[in-house]
Amino acid sequence: MAKSTKKSKSKLWFLVHSWLALPIWFFVLIVCFTGMLAVVSQEIVWLANSDVRASKPSDGAERLSFQQIIDALHKAEPDMAVRMLVQPEGSHFALAASVTNPDGTTPTLYVNPYTGVIQGKAPDFNFEAFTRALHGWWLVPFTNGYSWGWYLVSLLGLPMLASLVTGLVVYKKFWRGFFKPVRSGHGSRIFWGDVHRLAGVWSIWFITVISITGIWFLIQAILGDNHITISSEPIVPVIAREDVPLTADGSPAPRIDLDAAARIATEAIPGLEITFISLPSTAYSHVEMGGRGWYPLMFQTASVNPYTSNVDSKFLLEDRSALEFVTESMRPLHTGDFGGLAIKLIWFFFGLVLTLMVLSGLLIWTKRTAQATAATLKRTDRVARAQPARSETSVEAQP
Repeated sequence: MAKSTKKSKSKLWFLVHSWLALPIWFFVLIVCFTGMLAVVSQEIVWLANSDVRASKPSDGAERLSFQQIIDALHKAEPDMAVRMLVQPEGSHFALAASVTNPDGTTPTLYVNPYTGVIQGKAPDFNFEAFTRALHGWWLVPFTNGYSWGWYLVSLLGLPMLASLVTGLVVYKKFWRGFFKPVRSGHGSRIFWGDVHRLAGVWSIWFITVISITGIWFLIQAILGDNHITISSEPIVPVIAREDVPLTADGSPAPRIDLDAAARIATEAIPGLEITFISLPSTAYSHVEMGGRGWYPLMFQTASVNPYTSNVDSKFLLEDRSALEFVTESMRPLHTGDFGGLAIKLIWFFFGLVLTLMVLSGLLIWTKRTAQATAATLKRTDRVARAQPARSETSVEAQP
């Protein structure tokens, strides 16, 4: 009898342990759900805010060049300094111009790429930033290195990868489940069990990508907080004072325009599609520009001397080490931000599938644990009621 009571208490403690895992399940569910939203958050902002759209004034309108955009901005705001122009992934997005106003503020403006008109100002914290911050580091601020929220989220890559491996071991001949229908009318446990297995089978490749890249984010944080770098990107020195040509009055000579600089960069890097340009911040700075080439997961950059028209520095795909080629591919593989809207929609769909898989696992686990808890409590109650009866019988049996 003592052995049975001890076993019952052990079962009860196991159930308490299982219930304590409930917050972890919800944490995983929220991370998956917010990650799914983060993939298409930029497109959601585009739908909600007309300032973000690259609206054509007419069907035959052509996009302005970078220099034409700069000229239009200076015409609209002569005292405004433009620091950077960025074309987001997708021609349907307006250009993002980082500027500095005379009062010292540094807003980001939405600029129509067909007219050069300033359509609006980007908020400091919009839906896109919110979803990515919530998913990536749970809004925990970065104070001294990476936040503990970043570590908490990226750590999930380890159990996710382990769950994939153990799931494939448990699910014998899993390849037969790709077209196995979901059974309905047999109870919620069977239904959600079928959903869980079907979602898991179709998401094998996606879970592999997300878990491995998530583990890389953990490694990245550890390296960063210990001031360890694996980058071979060169540090571009400023232009020497004696190399800056001067006009008759002693001021720096005029720089080449952005279109000429872009043409020089594309000639130096065949196949380069420039998506961002950083303007010189001083008389001794280069025109920095870059974009993707034949390999869409990584950027190539060039530093153009605005006086000599020389490319003083380049950082190309072939300049990366094998390790860099892998690590720099991790972030776009995790976010799906490397092939336009089509890739994002694929990542969004499988993010939804992964979310459903976690939800179905949570429901199955909760129902099983709840049923086991109810059965244990009933058994404990029966044992408790039986003990007084046995005690009374023992007393009566005494001489």
